[in-house]
Amino acid sequence: MRLAGAAEMRAIDRAAIEGAGIPSLALMERAGAAVAEAAAALLGQGGRVRVICGGGNNGGDGYVAARLLHGAGRLVDVLALVPAARLSPDAAAVRARAEASGVAVQDAHRPFPPLAAEGGDAVVDALFGTGLARAPEGIFAEAIAAMAAARACGARVLAVDVPSGLSADTGRPLGPCVQADRTVTFAFLKRGLAVYPGAALAGEITVADIGIPPKAAAGVPVQAELLEEEEARALLPPRRPEAHKGDAGRLLVVAGSAGKSGAAHLAVTGALRGGAGLVWLAARPEVLPLALAGRPEAMSVPLAGEGPLGPDDLGALVEAARAVDAVAIGPGIPRGPATGALIREFLSRVRVSAVLDADALNALAESGGAAGLPVPAVLTPHPGEMARLTGRSVVDVQADRLDLASASARAWGVTVVLKGARTVVADPEGPPAVIPTGNPGMATGGTGDVLAGLVGALLAGGLPPRSAGRVGAFVHGRAGDLLARRLGQRGLLAGDLGAAIAEVWAEWGR
Repeated sequence: MRLAGAAEMRAIDRAAIEGAGIPSLALMERAGAAVAEAAAALLGQGGRVRVICGGGNNGGDGYVAARLLHGAGRLVDVLALVPAARLSPDAAAVRARAEASGVAVQDAHRPFPPLAAEGGDAVVDALFGTGLARAPEGIFAEAIAAMAAARACGARVLAVDVPSGLSADTGRPLGPCVQADRTVTFAFLKRGLAVYPGAALAGEITVADIGIPPKAAAGVPVQAELLEEEEARALLPPRRPEAHKGDAGRLLVVAGSAGKSGAAHLAVTGALRGGAGLVWLAARPEVLPLALAGRPEAMSVPLAGEGPLGPDDLGALVEAARAVDAVAIGPGIPRGPATGALIREFLSRVRVSAVLDADALNALAESGGAAGLPVPAVLTPHPGEMARLTGRSVVDVQADRLDLASASARAWGVTVVLKGARTVVADPEGPPAVIPTGNPGMATGGTGDVLAGLVGALLAGGLPPRSAGRVGAFVHGRAGDLLARRLGQRGLLAGDLGAAIAEVWAEWGR
């Protein structure tokens, strides 16, 4: 599913109006009708609607909604933050039509008055649309505060297109921001509504069709996507009836160290449940018994020596990888000053696809970064690891996850799976994808190790990095959602994910 940003949506609107000849007022009427329908659904018995209108097209949508609600016999009034003389032409036209139809429109002045809304009432936020690029100030900030106060008294808040104060591109509040119970957005889901905190600030989201022709949208390049289940499933073909374990893929997992045997166990579990036909774990001898406990399906490769992985381990790792189709490196490995160089040299020798996670990423960050890896690769950083790889702060990473993941994927020539609430999967070529699966119960140690093994299995089975990252992230989150329904979020453990991944495959017929 396409995710539209602010500039992208302006280009699509322009193509519809100028290229397809659709009057802008017609689009506004359709948008306002969708708002009116949603507002009516939020109303309690006998409740009234208070519409707060700004000066652009978003305000125009509010005036249309007010007129339609009034015509349907609803109690409705409008508080206008921009006088009629300063409205955009379309907004001025629909305001005049609303007033002519009997809608009470009052120009608001500072200080913005309390809304006096209560349970059963609906407040429509029609202040700003997708084009807002700075923090709301003055009377607009006061109006947002008044909507929050009304909501605290039981009124339901409906946002038009995006909650006012929210960046439509990043999903971050620019300053004071509306908390909506429901958002009606037009034509396409907006980027800022698909990622957090925007997804939470928007409440229930409805995408309304306002009649933009497909050709108008097709002429504007897609900048981001929301990966839907059908799309994820289509990336993973079913196995051939005559397939054998070699066809299913051979994966070498390099994971675990003293005190972190569990990371290796979880990565191996993800690999096996991910469908790899043969899995080997390469680790220090003391790690293997605990890491492979209960996992008789996996084989072991003891790495002689002790301490951090370094040049002395290169020969054994290359030999272990001689007949594999992919490698997964990083969960819990013993890291030292030479580990980053070892990883690069190892990959240059084996020349198979790789997924790098956890301490493999930290080792790269300490030894020149992630650019120039010699094999097709998937990197699976959490925000802290991404911060180290990019030389930024975690706050900077979280400020615009989509753009940072996409820019990093292009700069490094790899697929980046930026983990977190609404994981982002980006690759060097196409638009990044937001993964809608997953839940806060997965914020527990070891879930990323399972993901690394799962992605490794998909690579070993023949998927290219882009598809492996997308399918792996979607299935990983879906497995977590299945578990949260049964066990609750607080009781979810990383060790539970393996069996739940198998359930997802069963749902998919894979």
